[in-house]
Amino acid sequence: MPETQRMPEPRQAALPPAVPLRPGAWRTVAAAMFACGWGGNQFTPLLLMYRRLGGYSTLSVDAFLGAYVVGLVPGLLLAGPVSDRRGRRPVLVAGAVASAVASLVLCFGGQSAWPIYAGRLITGFAVGIAMSVGSSWVKELSSGTGGGLAARRAALCQTAGFGLGAGVAGVLAQWGPWPMVSPYAVHLLLTAAIPVLLLRVPETRPPLAHVTGRPARRLLTALVDDLRVPAPARRRFRLVVLPMAPWVFAAAGLAYAVMPQLVGFRVGDWGLAYATGLTVLTLGTGAAVQPVARWLHGEMKTGEMKTGEVKTGERGSGGTGRAPVAAMAVMLLGAALCAANAVLLSPWLAAVTAAALGAGYGLAVVSGLLEIQRMAGPDDLAGLTGVYYMLAYAGFLLPTVLAGLSSWLSYPLMLAAVAAAALVCLGLVVTGARVTEPAAPAR
Repeated sequence: MPETQRMPEPRQAALPPAVPLRPGAWRTVAAAMFACGWGGNQFTPLLLMYRRLGGYSTLSVDAFLGAYVVGLVPGLLLAGPVSDRRGRRPVLVAGAVASAVASLVLCFGGQSAWPIYAGRLITGFAVGIAMSVGSSWVKELSSGTGGGLAARRAALCQTAGFGLGAGVAGVLAQWGPWPMVSPYAVHLLLTAAIPVLLLRVPETRPPLAHVTGRPARRLLTALVDDLRVPAPARRRFRLVVLPMAPWVFAAAGLAYAVMPQLVGFRVGDWGLAYATGLTVLTLGTGAAVQPVARWLHGEMKTGEMKTGEVKTGERGSGGTGRAPVAAMAVMLLGAALCAANAVLLSPWLAAVTAAALGAGYGLAVVSGLLEIQRMAGPDDLAGLTGVYYMLAYAGFLLPTVLAGLSSWLSYPLMLAAVAAAALVCLGLVVTGARVTEPAAPAR
């Protein structure tokens, strides 16, 4: 076994003045993440509805998912660094408002492709803000708890929003009135009070006085700095985080975008309900396994959960990469099941596949957040969180890529190639976990 390379501590910055935190303040931020996640994923089980009622092609509805990812990129990359300098509260309030506006656009735009693209673009922007800024704010408001608990809180709120949003939207579209309107109306009601409630949450990153009045070019340079992985952590990032991150939402896309379309003809008129069930199963499994990711990452040393630091270099601690390796191993299983079911076309095997991919999703999203939180200092936490989520959401383009290639290649062949790619990424993560160690926890 190669000798483990010890990683020095990442760059640190001076902490802002102490902010009085009231117990449970993180819950309001978690509610905002939940609401934005609801808005982000409520569209997914409706893909079959848009194909049947709207007359859109498979490529078109998968392109709607792609528009969502395009909106995510500026939300993830810009919102975090801006909030590091201007404060968490105003940025997340803007994200919550954008999430409501997106549902309003989708309410009245179902009969035309361009309003759907616009609504999905705005939705992606809102979710990007919620994930990068919300995850960082929850961590800061969870002062006094272990980093694993803070990461799990953020991931669980996001996953719960994704799952319940998809579930409620799918039920309303299958059995409720006005299927192209009522799902979005529910989200509007859910989100209405969130921006006002956020105004009462303590600000953990007060605006930096030295940024005020600087030229835009210098501010942009500062934002770019926030998106750079600290030099001591770059090898770990390249070998562990980078190969794993895109599989977070590639797994979700395979489970509840690709599988329902492949086996939909087997379930007849229940296609929409079936797609909704796969979405909820995937995300429910992802939520259920998230405590396992925290345990594998090293929060346990001798059988009991700890909230203190995990010392680097202790091979028995689990902090050397068991969680990313486990996540990619489960991803490989899910991808292999996808390839098999592209031949068998079994609705039952699709459900087993969704559960496996959901487990991989849950392990990967938490372990990735924990890796990033250890790499980042207080002044670049939101920026690096945004980078991580951008890489994770790149995987959500996979259904669109597969749909675009389906005119030339069969799904069994393409999904076999996806499984092979998962095997390669597992090998990289195993290697990275052996030759690097996590950075010491940022203070």
